[in-house]
Amino acid sequence: MTREVKSVEETWALAQEVAATLRQGDVICLEGDLGAGKTTFTQGLAKAMGVAGRVTSPTFCIVQEHRAANPSPGAPALLVHMDLYRLHGEDDVIAIGWEDYLSEGAVLVVEWPERAGSLIPPDAIHISFAHLDGGERRMIEISNPHRIE
Repeated sequence: MTREVKSVEETWALAQEVAATLRQGDVICLEGDLGAGKTTFTQGLAKAMGVAGRVTSPTFCIVQEHRAANPSPGAPALLVHMDLYRLHGEDDVIAIGWEDYLSEGAVLVVEWPERAGSLIPPDAIHISFAHLDGGERRMIEISNPHRIE
């Protein structure tokens, strides 16, 4: 699925569609240039999951945890936003709690997913962000949308 968005609100609406399909333990891989909308998308995802509070980029802290206030029964209650840019491979990714988060049923939103190597599951949702015309318009492409139409 490919969608052009022209605002934060449209990005959040797309994130809400994705959030409605999420199951515990899902991994979402975000790819795109700086300022292309990855954090904005994650904010919309968090909001749709019932997370209260501010969601910012984990660039300097590597991992940020966001808990849903009142998740529906069986719905993911924890969103973990990871920026793997400063890590050097799978061992580093495991060291920051990758397996623990998945065993807890967290949804992992991962920037720089290539640093996680084979830890990325085959059914991961890959979302690519690109600027259009240097303005507010962005192209968001979702691949391997196993539950997203």
